[in-house]
Amino acid sequence: QVQLVESGGGLVQAGGSLRLSCAASGRTFSWYHMGWFRQAPGKEREFAAAITWNGVLTYYADSVKGRFTISRDNAKNTVALQMNSLKPEDTAVYYCAAKYYGDSYIYSSQNTYDSWGQGTQVTVSS
Repeated sequence: QVQLVESGGGLVQAGGSLRLSCAASGRTFSWYHMGWFRQAPGKEREFAAAITWNGVLTYYADSVKGRFTISRDNAKNTVALQMNSLKPEDTAVYYCAAKYYGDSYIYSSQNTYDSWGQGTQVTVSS
């Protein structure tokens, strides 16, 4: 499996921006679809965004569409989540996840993913 480490979380005011990054190691990064999920206090973890192994296709939850952008750099083994126009309801722990591209892929399903990072906290103040 691939090992994942997120970074870039922090405290930001509503309307501000943050850029999360996830660094992968251990396996060939370009073999993996990548996703970002988030978990707010007292809530279940939910899908935020995903990108296919080659970067051709991206997917977003309705709640973040138009504000968040997922991207990847296979040469640097990283996936990023650019978050703009942040809202207090975006406050959560954000996790990146990896799914081997050779298997069936349901990008929004947590159960699809093989590896997870430890998470990074994002707090948006009003």
